[in-house]
Amino acid sequence: MAVHKSFTKAARHLYVTQPTISKMVRDVEDELGLTLLDRSGKEIELTDAGKIVFEQSKKIVQSFEHLSDQLADLAKTKKGKLAIGLPPMIGVYFFPMILGQFRAKYPGIDLRIVEYGAKKVADCVADGLLDVGVTVGPFDRRIFDFFSFYNDPMKLVANAVNPITNKSIVKLEDLNEESFIMFPEEFSLHGMIMKSCEKAGFRPKVVFESSQWDFMVELVAKGLGVALLPATVAEKASNEKIITLPLSEKNLTWHLSMIWKKNHYLSFAARAWIDETNKALMGM
Repeated sequence: MAVHKSFTKAARHLYVTQPTISKMVRDVEDELGLTLLDRSGKEIELTDAGKIVFEQSKKIVQSFEHLSDQLADLAKTKKGKLAIGLPPMIGVYFFPMILGQFRAKYPGIDLRIVEYGAKKVADCVADGLLDVGVTVGPFDRRIFDFFSFYNDPMKLVANAVNPITNKSIVKLEDLNEESFIMFPEEFSLHGMIMKSCEKAGFRPKVVFESSQWDFMVELVAKGLGVALLPATVAEKASNEKIITLPLSEKNLTWHLSMIWKKNHYLSFAARAWIDETNKALMGM
């Protein structure tokens, strides 16, 4: 109910009838002596009591999900489930070979890979929805354990006829009149670039947003704006209509880390992934 905000949708998702799920909720409310759902609006919303029950229920569900992993660990079997979050651009560049090698070495581990922006990856790891993931830039070290594996400066990608390309190095303040092509808000790079530009004295004029760096490069080639991309990505962009330039702001970097939740049970599958990827990425 908390997710679907509708008895009908929730019943359909759980493959039960609507009266069945309504009775289940009523029974819980009667047992607790509290109203968990606000049914007065068009969509059903959690009450304050409902929010507390929902958060505690998620922890119970996660505990059951980890039970099979813990029992498999006890039996010393190389099995289990592993949910990994990879931002699209990062997954393409770093993980195809690593994933192949991991699957070959641990065929009994059921891998689930999801592509989210780095910010959403961190949120999902913190909430226990993902076991491990890759995030970009700073994160709360009180919540996560981690290892960092890449640090790449950002570069300006501009159309070759743009006067800004006459410079050998660009300051962010030089871009205050430019139109920007950016990653969406759920990407950590979006917030990082916005904050850096505001620190330089202006708010970027964002005209397009895309999660695909190659599409962003094509938009730049069409003269629709400039983009800031990690050097590794920018230098792979093969288009005669664009030029890449270094930025004077050395602190604006693509800093990548593998994260997992601190003080949280790590299954054999998660520990194996962390160990294997640490060795592979540090050897790059």
